[in-house]
Amino acid sequence: MAIELDNSFTVPVPPEQAWDVLLDVERIAPCMPGATVTSVSDDEIAGQVKVKLGPLSLSYKGTAKFIEKDQANRAITIEASGKETRGAGTAAATVHASLKPADAEGQTLVAIHTSLNVTGRPAQFGRSLLPEVSGKLIGQFATNLEALISQDSTAPADGTTATAESAAPEASAARVTPPGRVRRARPWPRSPPRGCRSRKTRST
Repeated sequence: MAIELDNSFTVPVPPEQAWDVLLDVERIAPCMPGATVTSVSDDEIAGQVKVKLGPLSLSYKGTAKFIEKDQANRAITIEASGKETRGAGTAAATVHASLKPADAEGQTLVAIHTSLNVTGRPAQFGRSLLPEVSGKLIGQFATNLEALISQDSTAPADGTTATAESAAPEASAARVTPPGRVRRARPWPRSPPRGCRSRKTRST
């Protein structure tokens, strides 16, 4: 089953800073509900993602690779593929993302177009559910990413690191909420909030 998906979210930093933030895959991938990075080698990332699609609880293991990084136009293209860990289903996606200034000063609008092809159990439910599920997942990702970036703006003036206990909630593939209004923040935090922590191993 093939389907086209369009989503967008706002990053609370200007485009030139958002570009560097969004290319730091190791750090931002855990902000996506259910996602885990297992290794990174150059432009290729290996990992696992869990998602709930209607009555189905799915887990995929696979890889993603940057095939385009157009800094001048602030656009990236990623190709990803994976296979169910408990089934014969597969998923493959080509993701195009572009960054442009948002209406609010000092913020960036990230527009995402995904060409997705899935086989197996999700194909029975996906065409009606995938747009809604993907929108909610992107919403939770944006909320977690905002907390990750904004955490730096709440650091104590004496230079000590602010606690992350009140930052983004634990990522959950089953329960996600859309992002609220973003607030302007400094470009990068000192340490990730709880919702964006992951266990990963770097390739040698």
